[in-house]
Amino acid sequence: MTESQLRRGRLMPGQLTRGQLTPAQAFDTLYGFCAPVLVRQAYLLTGRRALARESVERAFELAWRRWPEVARDRDPGGWVRAAAHDHALSPWHRFRRRHRQPEPPPGDPAGRALLDVLLQLPPPYRRTLLLADGVGLTVRQIAQETEATTSAATRRLRHAREAVSDLLPGASAPPDLRRRLSELAATEIPAAAPPPTVRTTGERRDRQWVRTAAVLVTTLTGTTALALQYAPDHYARPVPQGAAIHGLPPHAVQGPLSERSRALHRALRSEFPGGPHRLVPSAR
Repeated sequence: MTESQLRRGRLMPGQLTRGQLTPAQAFDTLYGFCAPVLVRQAYLLTGRRALARESVERAFELAWRRWPEVARDRDPGGWVRAAAHDHALSPWHRFRRRHRQPEPPPGDPAGRALLDVLLQLPPPYRRTLLLADGVGLTVRQIAQETEATTSAATRRLRHAREAVSDLLPGASAPPDLRRRLSELAATEIPAAAPPPTVRTTGERRDRQWVRTAAVLVTTLTGTTALALQYAPDHYARPVPQGAAIHGLPPHAVQGPLSERSRALHRALRSEFPGGPHRLVPSAR
């Protein structure tokens, strides 16, 4: 891949809406024009071939979902490039098992050294360096694409170039760095999936999201209905805790009978064996 091929991925405004192209044909045109270059750019950002391909395919799935917006954009390729770079540099990839395994490095020692240096840079610096020396964007364009200020983009580019020149003296000048990035981008990268596959995969994923959302809405509706049915409809004043009553003797448990009490108990049983006369007091 040459330097001009690395810098490709930009279509003229209105090129996708010109003529009698159907949305699918226009999407396939953009995909065929930009996908190979974007896969190589994503590889320079991540150092992982599978993640580079996944990032580009997810970006194009998003573009197909928002195709009316993308087709009328001033730079459709830039729209997809920004989405692919965002996905490639997402910090959540570190928690995925498949991306914890080491990736086979490039076979060229010079390319391996350059890739190691790139991966040591912070992701915003790495992306700014690629957009400037790999894609050929201006600082203003980089700031717009990365949602940063112009001063921040300038500072990132300067620090990234200084870090690369310190670790790789042969790539101190921007032309040398552009050449080495182009050579590294020519590394064998798996080709992206065909455009129809990307479109159908995106549509299938959209349908899954719709079904998932429908299930969540149904669950929330049922939970809300149950809550409305069984929830109290008036305010119930809380019952205060009981207060201790003072001045009464403590409740004591009855102990064993004394000898006098047992004698009286035996006398009552023997003298009044039964009958209602027991309830009548005797006169004295």
